[in-house]
Amino acid sequence: MVIGTAALILILSIYNGFDRIIRDNISDLDPDVLVTAVHGKYFVPERPAFDALLDDPHIVQVSSVLEEEVFLHYDGRQELARAKGVDAVYEEESRLASHVLEGTFALHVGDIPQAAVGAGLAYKLGIHPRFTEPLVLYFPRRGARIPLAGPAAALGSVKLHPGCLLSIGASEDEQLLLVPIDQMRTLLGLQGEVSGIELRLDGPADRRRLRALQELLGPEYRVQDRYQQHPALYKMMRYEKLAIYLILLFVVIIIATNILGSLSMLAIAKREDMQTLHALGADDRLIRRIFIWEGWLVSLVGLVGGLLLGVGLALLQQHFGLVKMPGGFALEAYPVLLQASDLLWTTLGVAGVGILISLLAAPRSQATEEA
Repeated sequence: MVIGTAALILILSIYNGFDRIIRDNISDLDPDVLVTAVHGKYFVPERPAFDALLDDPHIVQVSSVLEEEVFLHYDGRQELARAKGVDAVYEEESRLASHVLEGTFALHVGDIPQAAVGAGLAYKLGIHPRFTEPLVLYFPRRGARIPLAGPAAALGSVKLHPGCLLSIGASEDEQLLLVPIDQMRTLLGLQGEVSGIELRLDGPADRRRLRALQELLGPEYRVQDRYQQHPALYKMMRYEKLAIYLILLFVVIIIATNILGSLSMLAIAKREDMQTLHALGADDRLIRRIFIWEGWLVSLVGLVGGLLLGVGLALLQQHFGLVKMPGGFALEAYPVLLQASDLLWTTLGVAGVGILISLLAAPRSQATEEA
């Protein structure tokens, strides 16, 4: 029980560590709050409500973005990507500089626009910031018909040189492409339109803040926090942790069958003592309660020992990184993050298994009467 409980604490804490890294990386790319239009893909942020966002002391950054699926061509290779045009505020205050693998995070060198490319997308296209070959973005011109010269003549295009390679996560890196918003507007044939307004807050985006922003902007706009922007991702992460917990709890149940066997053998060995207690006036309920308490106390001792061992090892790994990650990873040691909720659910789960096993192993009234 000690080993099973400690393993439950350690594995959940390691999962929390990886989960925190994924959330931190995503938070560097995604805003705390995203404002989009309910109807249509693009809108012009010219209402007084958007000016009020700039005056809100709890909003530390307001940036305009313009996203669209585009076709890429680089040195004879083609690929689709989700291009994201960002303004100067995003470029200056973005936290993506810490995710640069090659080059320098800057979407402008003087007046020359550049692109920041995800590592996975760069690998597919063979992109390197030191190469002089430009990256060409294509998108159908608005209202254009297929001319006699062919479909290619109906495509708008812009050329950008890759300035840096970014690494956020495996799925993000394969679609990530950041360009100046002016270049995206030129490519899409737009003027001052945006696809969204990204907000970074000085605190968590709780329901109260989201409700206040929604009331400020009105029903024409959709206000989403980070969880609402990627509901499938965060649900999958929660379900994965639940599955890990249930699997490890099942292992604890298998371990606890040793208590079941021990109590069953104890009931056989103590048959004469049970007869003596029965003769002294102890009823079947009291004798059964003795075995239940004994089995549960054994499981509780294992639970306490496992909690102390698991928490101790987790803290050692968290502060000193004793167990190293294998080669090829950016992390030197396995990340660990202890959470009080994990300790609570581990305690409830293991204690529940202990009482269940004790109830099953305790002798029933029929057995006592036969004895």
